[in-house]
Amino acid sequence: MKLEDILQDPAEVYDKPQDVVDDSNLTNEEKCKVLAQWEYDAEELQTATSENMPGPDDSLLDDILAAMKKLHCKD
Repeated sequence: MKLEDILQDPAEVYDKPQDVVDDSNLTNEEKCKVLAQWEYDAEELQTATSENMPGPDDSLLDDILAAMKKLHCKD
């Protein structure tokens, strides 16, 4: 799968952020891009949920941030 496709919706491609870390087909830089996109998406979802819009009960944000830390992604 192309990076551009993954970046459209990382949650569609990966079950959990650790799966991005474990993906041997991506460079560390690409993994950081995917996780950064997933972080953005999770923050948007969290904002929508706090504004009483429907969304999942739990957020993967903490797991995403932990995965980014493992890879030493830049903030």
